[in-house]
Amino acid sequence: MVLKTNITEMFGIKHPIASAAMGPFRTTELAVAVADAGGLGMISHTNVSMDGYEKNYIDAMLKNLDFVVEHTDGIFGFNVRTSRNEVICDELISETSKHIMANPKLKEQCLYALSSAGSAARVPKNEDFQKLRKDSNIKHFHVAPALWLADKCVAAGCDGLVVTGFEGGGHQSYEKVGGMVLLQQVQQKHPDIPKIACGGFATGNGMAAALAIGAGGIAMGSRFIASIDSEFHENYKGVVPPAKAQDTLVRTGSLGTIRLWKNKYSLSKGLVKTKEEKIAEEKALVDHRTAISEEELREELRRDAKAAFAAYQGDMENGGVLLGQSIGIINKLESVSDIVETIIKDAEKALKKAASFVV
Repeated sequence: MVLKTNITEMFGIKHPIASAAMGPFRTTELAVAVADAGGLGMISHTNVSMDGYEKNYIDAMLKNLDFVVEHTDGIFGFNVRTSRNEVICDELISETSKHIMANPKLKEQCLYALSSAGSAARVPKNEDFQKLRKDSNIKHFHVAPALWLADKCVAAGCDGLVVTGFEGGGHQSYEKVGGMVLLQQVQQKHPDIPKIACGGFATGNGMAAALAIGAGGIAMGSRFIASIDSEFHENYKGVVPPAKAQDTLVRTGSLGTIRLWKNKYSLSKGLVKTKEEKIAEEKALVDHRTAISEEELREELRRDAKAAFAAYQGDMENGGVLLGQSIGIINKLESVSDIVETIIKDAEKALKKAASFVV
């Protein structure tokens, strides 16, 4: 038995499971493993080097695309962050689109363009992506961590949404709405647009709940980090199985609020104690983002990137370890294929049991 949803139908994949975008890290091997397992693989936006400084990330994207398509016959996609500090974002979208167009195998397999952390309109407005969209089956989704952002995605003409709850690791929305509530909000207002639920998902029961609410699939970050196939350091993977859901913290990052594993680095960033202080901090951050220069903003991003890469290389005390609350329900490291198989089987059981309640 298989789970047939609007997401499996849209992309021609066996299972409604996607790998979440996890830039600035390279996730090509993980993308191959997820695609081979019948899911939707993801090439993350890798725009910085180990020292936190920008590299030629257009070349990096094209090389990552070539690697993945050479190592799998499955379906996958790529992520582009569209925030204002991504100074050559439009060029990246253009060159990526042209590269896919020029390679028949890429054009057949790279069917998922995911934008995030910025404008939902930047990808669909790009002329080269418009040509790719017209001449292929590629679909454009945007990450929506708040209802008003989902509204913007729909208005921009996105083919679908990745509805991301506050439980997830990495950068999150200031609205701090949990995934189950957010997914219901989006389903109420936009029932017809395809949705992938993200943030807090790592089990078949979670998948069944998301499908019942209205999602066509789930995306997972922490669950796939803690896999045998991912490129993440063994130290990074190793903190997940013994961890509790309470072992993450929310701090202020370069792109807004960010969820991190609790360690020396994240604790050093400090917490705002009261609601009034939180509101003041968030207002100050917004004002700061509009007041500082482009170079100052990029320097902030470099500092965060250096901390993230320290963790990627195994420094679990001084590195920024991006993990979500789902670490509290992940008990062991497994292969991607086993993870996917178990989640699908458990989701089927949960959905059948739920259906038995209807008499």
